[in-house]
Amino acid sequence: MHVLLIKTSSLGDVIHALPAITEASQHLPDLRFDWMIEEPFAEVGEWHPAVEKVIPVAIRRWRKNPLQAARSSEWRALQEIIKKTEYDLVIDAQGLLKSAFLVWQVGGLSAGYDRHSIREPAAAWFYQRRYAVSKELHAVERIRHLFAAALGYRPGLEKPEYGASPHTDLVGDADQYLVGLHGSSWASKLWPESNWIKLSQQAVDAGYEMLFPWGNEEEHQRAKRIATHVSGVTVLPKMNLTELAVVLRRAAGVVGVDGGPAHLAAAMSVPTVCLYGATNSALTGTWGKQCENLQGEYSCAPCLKRKCHQRDSEELPQPCFSNLTADRVFTQLLAQIQTATTVAPAPQCP
Repeated sequence: MHVLLIKTSSLGDVIHALPAITEASQHLPDLRFDWMIEEPFAEVGEWHPAVEKVIPVAIRRWRKNPLQAARSSEWRALQEIIKKTEYDLVIDAQGLLKSAFLVWQVGGLSAGYDRHSIREPAAAWFYQRRYAVSKELHAVERIRHLFAAALGYRPGLEKPEYGASPHTDLVGDADQYLVGLHGSSWASKLWPESNWIKLSQQAVDAGYEMLFPWGNEEEHQRAKRIATHVSGVTVLPKMNLTELAVVLRRAAGVVGVDGGPAHLAAAMSVPTVCLYGATNSALTGTWGKQCENLQGEYSCAPCLKRKCHQRDSEELPQPCFSNLTADRVFTQLLAQIQTATTVAPAPQCP
């Protein structure tokens, strides 16, 4: 059975689809996936062995100038790719009009969430098969249930693996460093810089090097400021997703805020502590056996707003992070690392 998965963005959402691919492949060994995905995240699709072909799209870029996009060589190339393959089923795990448009372009038998289960109900009209999946489930569980309903099996009680293997030949044993994933596109998700400085000092005092990756210049400058306060902090060079995944997989542990890189850490099965304030960890928290999500507490949390309206200045921390101190976070991270070390399988004799 040849299935086209449409799950285009963003990074965290794309990673959320991996366990469902793993589980579906376990139930249906002859299942083959192609994956239509936004070009910046195409690497993720290439990591899963059940994905035969990744089809990059640029909906975010194309919709800025749709007329020009429709006349472009990129669009013609996409049409050619679509015409070459006949799929047994197209699954839209995004549930938005932009992804439903791609379903319509591909044609054939399609499946997706019903109108009560998605953010943009009109998208459901593009599917021949529509399935009710509770919005109260975690994002990973929602996709698992959609796949199970569309492909005809019952999701298991155990959490499936992500199944992502980026350059496994480059990945060795865990090193003595921690990674701080400090960036997010939402200002309300950012943990106070002073907390990162204190956490970094605790990590260095405990014998770890602290590494800070970055994805844009604002994050680059933040990482450099943290490094000026703590000897033993390293600001990493700009990396692609595969390079970042390798760094994360080799780490002893990771602390992150709600964002794609933290979900990538979860997919790499590294001990991870993720911090949530404005967003709801029950619905979009890092997901996996090695993950611990700490939820900020405040009267309006989780508010699901990009900017905090409970503070008088951008320089002040969000009140919902007041209970997520550096001491608490570092203690929890050490516990995660210890747990991972305890349950790790013993090495096999040659």
